[in-house]
Amino acid sequence: MFKEYARYDATSLAELIARGEVTAAELLEAALECADALNPRINAINIPMTEIGRARAGSALSGPFAGVPFLIKDIHQDYAGVPTTAGCHALRNWKPECHAKVVARFLAAGLVIFGKTATPEFALKARTESRLFGATRNPWDLSRTPGGSSGGAAAAVAAGIVPMAGASDGGGSIRIPASFCGLFGLRPSRGRVPAGPRDGEIWEGASGDHVLTRSVRDSARMLDAIAGADTGAPFIIAPPTLPYAEEIRRDPGRLRIGFCTRSPLGTPVHSECIAAVENTAQLLASLGHEVEPAEPAIDGNALAHCYFMLYFGNVAASLAEARKLTGASEREFEPDTRVLALLGRGVRSGDYVALRRQWNLFARALGEFHSRCDLYLTPTVALPPARIGELEHSPIQKALTHIVLALRAGKLLWKSGIVERIAREELQRTPFTQLSNLTGTPSMSVPLHWSADGLPVGVQFIARCGDEATLFRLAAQLEQARPWAERRPELR
Repeated sequence: MFKEYARYDATSLAELIARGEVTAAELLEAALECADALNPRINAINIPMTEIGRARAGSALSGPFAGVPFLIKDIHQDYAGVPTTAGCHALRNWKPECHAKVVARFLAAGLVIFGKTATPEFALKARTESRLFGATRNPWDLSRTPGGSSGGAAAAVAAGIVPMAGASDGGGSIRIPASFCGLFGLRPSRGRVPAGPRDGEIWEGASGDHVLTRSVRDSARMLDAIAGADTGAPFIIAPPTLPYAEEIRRDPGRLRIGFCTRSPLGTPVHSECIAAVENTAQLLASLGHEVEPAEPAIDGNALAHCYFMLYFGNVAASLAEARKLTGASEREFEPDTRVLALLGRGVRSGDYVALRRQWNLFARALGEFHSRCDLYLTPTVALPPARIGELEHSPIQKALTHIVLALRAGKLLWKSGIVERIAREELQRTPFTQLSNLTGTPSMSVPLHWSADGLPVGVQFIARCGDEATLFRLAAQLEQARPWAERRPELR
């Protein structure tokens, strides 16, 4: 095995291969050995693709990451002939006939894909615990979640199985695991990375694909490799002026950065998450940036309501699509998913459209904020990662869930006001990330803080739509000022 494998980022590994110091086959065997040793403890890889990876590692490869081991997420990132389960029992045997466009671009970049990573059912939670595959664990503390929905990807990268992994983000699913696992996670602008061919836009454009990485340069170079609309894309964003790999070498200049530590829902924010932002603000000021308390004029509760209507509606549609693809009964889906679908089926089309139109109000308010500030800084999350099983329903809640499903009482739940309370409780741990999704703006979580008990705590930056360049320039500056790559978990 290439013994120093886990020390390198993807860019360095590609350089070693290009110089002939190591082969793609040797790197893959190193990654497989790491996976054999660590995956039983963290449960990050749910679908091995070992022989596919070995065949590819033995072939002629080209591209910026030629020969680098890689994992893709088990939802939307389809690999032809390999199951895409979306963490769902009903889809466990469903195999797509063609690659997703983003996977085709991963392959064109020369990556050696050897497995798929775990996600909660339909990528619906900020923790990765599915009935099909079980719980994925955080390498920094095996009793805790790595977050979700890209929890398997984050756990695999943090543990050192791969230097980067495919991920996606529809409500924080790149940035939340990045925060919990001490990684860099950038969510691109709407339309930057293609969603085809099975989808035009995922979650009405609120969701997008990219990667989780340890280094900023890996994220930048990967976005260069996968960005750009595919044939038939419904939305085409202007291309960057320069490759992102060049942007990270440029000085960000003096940026105006507004920061806020208050939850947009008015719910508690943990002291370590507040400290992460305050310490980052001090660091930014020391680097010459103009930093001041400021926030966009957005009603956080209204935004959360719009987000959950999107959430409920898409669960209903996804469950129906899965049933059509597989012929599965509704009982093959997790109870929580079935309740969410029931709620989604109870949303009137006119109400859904009215709430979808409110996204424009949030985008305009954030645009006005960005006329005064280049970036918006917040905590990535409001609370530390939950312990495995901590957020499971109590026996009474489970009994009520079964009653609701048996009676198909979705309308009753809406009328009772319980839905709004549950939604608020669900988002109180992660209230900061959905703003970027509904406004289509790029955002990133940067691992600049560690708590007193040794857990990573990320901070989030949101930029203007289409301005990933500013995020990458600042991230590279922060990475140099306060390096994080050498901070690795001791699996415990």
